[in-house]
Amino acid sequence: MICQNLSADSETRVAPYAMASLLLRARSLRGSIRRAWGSYACIDSTRFTLTRPLVVFGHGSSRSRTTTATVRRQPDPPLCLPGSPVRHYTSSTTVAQDYPAHTVFPMPALSPTMESGTITAWHKQEGDAFIAGDVLCSIETDKASVDFEAQDDGVLAKILHQADAALDIVCGTPICVAVEEHQAVAAFADYTVAHDSSAESGGAASHDESTPSQPTPPHPTRNVPSILLPAARHLAESRGLNATVLSGSGKGGRVTKGDVLQAIADGTLPPLVSATESVAPPAPATTTQAATTTAATKGTKTADPTATVPTELPVPHVHAAEGSFADTPNSKMRKIIASRLTESKATVPHFYTSMEIPLDAILALRKQLASQHDVKVSVNDFIIRSSALALRDVPEVNGTYDAHSDTVRLNDSIDVSVAVATPTGLITPIIFQSDQLGLSALTATIRDLATRARDGKLAPHEYQGGTFSVSNLGMFGVDEFSAVINPPQAAILAVGGGARRVVPGTYVVDAPENRTSPTVHTILTGRLSADRRVVDEATAALFLAALERYLRQPALLML
Repeated sequence: MICQNLSADSETRVAPYAMASLLLRARSLRGSIRRAWGSYACIDSTRFTLTRPLVVFGHGSSRSRTTTATVRRQPDPPLCLPGSPVRHYTSSTTVAQDYPAHTVFPMPALSPTMESGTITAWHKQEGDAFIAGDVLCSIETDKASVDFEAQDDGVLAKILHQADAALDIVCGTPICVAVEEHQAVAAFADYTVAHDSSAESGGAASHDESTPSQPTPPHPTRNVPSILLPAARHLAESRGLNATVLSGSGKGGRVTKGDVLQAIADGTLPPLVSATESVAPPAPATTTQAATTTAATKGTKTADPTATVPTELPVPHVHAAEGSFADTPNSKMRKIIASRLTESKATVPHFYTSMEIPLDAILALRKQLASQHDVKVSVNDFIIRSSALALRDVPEVNGTYDAHSDTVRLNDSIDVSVAVATPTGLITPIIFQSDQLGLSALTATIRDLATRARDGKLAPHEYQGGTFSVSNLGMFGVDEFSAVINPPQAAILAVGGGARRVVPGTYVVDAPENRTSPTVHTILTGRLSADRRVVDEATAALFLAALERYLRQPALLML
């Protein structure tokens, strides 16, 4: 059996795909050809002589001989399968020759949910040198304001988006240019984002010049008014266009919404003529009188031919109350929060359970720690500690729901997110392993996270995630409220302020000695919002019962 299917001293025409990797790039692969064939000789630009020793296997023996083949090279085939469209590739190396070596920094995605960001301040200006770790700018994400740090040394050559105009920049959009040497900064004085895409657009332009673009044929029209589907009529009239001249692609020639959209893109729709412009001129007086007489004779009424139906009703102008006001643009964080809350209320099946919990024991212990041990612990710290221990007792509430796989995950780690109000919106820093922290460590952690949250210095991993949330508005004088679940978490606890209330005593008819008098207690209202796909009503009741138990007996929090 001969291993090589080439006859000696034969001239073979190579198929475009059979030996493309060996022959079609012969000039750049001479070393590979020599290693594969043993010797290589170029006759001309289209023919090559290839010589290789061949091994012939027989019955129990083998022998070798030299085979020489002259192969005729064909033109390079396109880098695609036959019948498929040809793809054109461009390169930006021609642009790099106009500017020194540089690096374009895009808008980074600082969180998994971040789609765009706003540059609030530049800490380095054009011409300033920086080293790895220096903060180039501050970027407001959907959660907080994060510092964008440099990963290498360099010089800031060009700022493409100034802080006063850098609003909602999509992730991946270039924001600045950096160079290695300070002498190269001057070359980027007139640099814009368009320079990076000029090569690609230039390649497209050259392709357009070689292949002239065909003008887009106008959308077919007709003289007789056609039938419009309701969606098509609404779309056309809302744009002030007349779609009755189109030839519809729907059943029976009906004009669909897609026909109107295509005609709008082509710009072939005429403007909609109002009724006052389209009405016919009034008929002569004699004709009108005759028609009126005939109608009176028959006992019917005829419409006034000059009467018009207004296409749009006038909108009355409402005068605003006198006084000065200022329009404040909404922050990106508030817009994201509103979007997430709307999505949560629309997609997560909420249900609510409430319980009134006395705080007298907590207030007494708090006063004792402050007076005897000089330890200041807030009521919110006790609530977070009690919630973490209640989650440990009722782990079903510490679950998350995965909408993609439609599964419930029960988390081993109890990571409580605490709602903190900041000037730009609400943020929820996470206390990791909160059930394993004592009151002192928990207080220090909450204080540090709240301070850095108000300053916008939280890292993304410190506010993304969590398994349970606690929102406390008691310090603002709120008695009770309902919170919205933060997906993929399954529950959130809304805590109001403690209020002094009179609790009736017990009255036993047959045992007067067991009667108790009314007392005054500080009562807190806690309301649990839960995802019905993860938590049911009975499980929510067990969680609130465990929470009440820890708040009634604060000594259990020390364990």
